[in-house]
Amino acid sequence: MRADDYDGVTDYVDAATVSLIILGNNSKCKMDIISQLQEQVNTIAAIAFNTFGSLQRDAPPVQLSPNYPEPPANGNPVEDAANLAEQPKLLSAELVKAAKQFDALVAALPLSEGGEEAQLKRIAELQAENDAVGQELQKQLEAAEKELRQVQELFSQAADNCLNLKKPD
Repeated sequence: MRADDYDGVTDYVDAATVSLIILGNNSKCKMDIISQLQEQVNTIAAIAFNTFGSLQRDAPPVQLSPNYPEPPANGNPVEDAANLAEQPKLLSAELVKAAKQFDALVAALPLSEGGEEAQLKRIAELQAENDAVGQELQKQLEAAEKELRQVQELFSQAADNCLNLKKPD
């Protein structure tokens, strides 16, 4: 079956849905696109998990081999058959909708300019900048540790001086 075979699922996600996905709604704080993509992947995983779980739970019993006894029948097959036929369609439609929302978020990602070589060059620049900042932070850490040792030494001397000034009883 194709996604458009399900009622209520269209082949496109309209602009209002895209802006709702990208901007978030009033009940959630606004997230960047990467966070939204992560959230959408989690949503797809949860829907898939629930879909597979309900299919497994609701599957009719089947005899695995003629060597095994016939499995017991379900309680009300007419009522269960109606629910069983409709539920996979609803869950599949929800999964397709979530996948289309994910696709809309991917399409909303900014395009990289200059191709792979420009990206690699930018990564190298950022790495060099990161290394320079890391070295500067290391120097500041060493200076702070040196200053801390000096303060501790002065405090120790001050404490010793205070103790030495005290007259024995």
